[in-house]
Amino acid sequence: MMPILMKGHERPLTFLTYDRERDLLLSCGKDHRVCGSPTMASASAPIAATTVPFGVVISQETPRASSPAARIRPPSCGTFRPVSSYSPLILTPARSVDLSVGDRLAVITTDPFMELSSAIHVKRIAKDPADQVGESALILKGPQGRIQRAVWWPLNRTIISAGEDAVIRIWDSETGKLLKENDKEVGHKKAITSLAKSVDGSHFLTGSLDKSAKLWDIRMLTLIKTYVTERPVNAVALSPLLDHVVLGGGQDASAVTTTDHRAGKFEAKFYDRFLKWRRGWLRTSTSL
Repeated sequence: MMPILMKGHERPLTFLTYDRERDLLLSCGKDHRVCGSPTMASASAPIAATTVPFGVVISQETPRASSPAARIRPPSCGTFRPVSSYSPLILTPARSVDLSVGDRLAVITTDPFMELSSAIHVKRIAKDPADQVGESALILKGPQGRIQRAVWWPLNRTIISAGEDAVIRIWDSETGKLLKENDKEVGHKKAITSLAKSVDGSHFLTGSLDKSAKLWDIRMLTLIKTYVTERPVNAVALSPLLDHVVLGGGQDASAVTTTDHRAGKFEAKFYDRFLKWRRGWLRTSTSL
């Protein structure tokens, strides 16, 4: 696989995901940008954002996307424009969002703020925005620190979460009961930064500041594979078409002591999902 140069981000990547048609790779970064790149192209189109975007979620039923910072819709490859959206009642900063099967529910993670602790909110999505209510249908609490990601398990029966305490948890989406936690002996040693599901819902991938990513069985919560990198992993994605995993990240800007943008390793790497070979990378650039 030939290396591909992706231009657009000047700071570490924070999130990677594929679009509904599986031909567009979306990336978020700490440089206040969301970028879209066709999977077979060598360039990406930057989309300006008002705040640091930590994630983008593609709807399974409609051509819409949502992020904690804004709502965007891709009318064509590489171009995006804002669309109107309701603002659910959340009193603390939102960290991530994931839509359920059918797009009738959304799970949102919030950061600790003032005297409020981090939490996982389940919101019902009305067909008519005029009928939308702000109250949460369910609120899950317990994890310490930021909850970086929370996603729906197939059939919307459970929710999987991960965050700064390096623990992966599975929750009952109806009762809010904690069902399972991962084995800490084989889990991440530092904060988990990202989580992505496979298309078939059989496994998921996590990235961490411990410079590794781990592939897990979604039903038994057992470790399948571990991928080791040279820099902290801020974002992960599983290719819906090939047996590839994508790991994005780089050093924090405060840790880079040289003016060379390559020193921070702000790049996305492709690995074989099962053999763990590195197949290529998308290296970010300061050129826009």
